[in-house]
Amino acid sequence: MAEDVVEPAADAREGAAATQRAVAALRTALLNGDLAPGQRLVEGELADNYGVSRASLRAALIDLTAEGLVERIPNRGARVRIVTVAEAVAITECRMVLEGLCAAKAAERATDEQRDVLTDLGDQLQRAVAAADPMKYSALNRELHRLVREFSQQTVAAELLDRLGAQIVRHQFRLALRPGRPQVSLPEHLAIVDAIVRRDPDAAEAAARAHLTSVIQALQAVEG
Repeated sequence: MAEDVVEPAADAREGAAATQRAVAALRTALLNGDLAPGQRLVEGELADNYGVSRASLRAALIDLTAEGLVERIPNRGARVRIVTVAEAVAITECRMVLEGLCAAKAAERATDEQRDVLTDLGDQLQRAVAAADPMKYSALNRELHRLVREFSQQTVAAELLDRLGAQIVRHQFRLALRPGRPQVSLPEHLAIVDAIVRRDPDAAEAAARAHLTSVIQALQAVEG
C-alpha cells in the first residue's frame, strides 16, 4: 500500500500570517512605548526579532503606514511617525465621539459581572492615586478604556479607537506622568464607571466626552 505523501509545512516566516504577526508585534511595541517617535525601523533587524522574512516585515510596515503609525521616507526607509500636539488634539476630538458612543453602549450592554469588574477597577484607580503611583495609574487608565470598548460590543468603534489611540500613545504616556494629572482625571474616570454601573447611557456618554475634553485641554497646555 502506498504511503501517504506529507506535504512540507509552509515557511512560517513568509505569507499573510507572518505579516500579521509582525503587524501585531510592531503595534504592541508602539503602544508600549518601546519604539520612540522618529525612531528608524530597520527591516532586517526587526525581521530577525519577530521571526519573519524581510518581505513579510516590509508588508507589515506598509500596513502600519496606512494606519498612520509609521512613515516611509524616500531612500531612507521607515520610521515611527511623529505626531504633533495639534494632530494629537485632532485625534482626541475624534476619540471623544467614539469613546462617548462606547461608554453609552457599555451602560446598555454590560453584564452584572462586567459592572463588578469596572467597580473594582475604579477602586484600584483610587488606590493608585492615593499611593502616588503614576505608572500603575497609567496602566489602569488604559485598561479602563479597553474594557469600556470591549463591554460596549461596538466593534467598529473599538477598532477605530485602537488605531487612533496607537498614534498618540506617547502623548498619553507623557500626560499620565505629569504631576497632578492623575488627581484631575481620577474623578472623570470614576464618573464613567459610575454611569455604566448605573446603566445610564446618557450620563456615560457625557462623562466620557467630559474626560476627553479634559485630555484635550491638557494637551493644549503642553503646547501653550
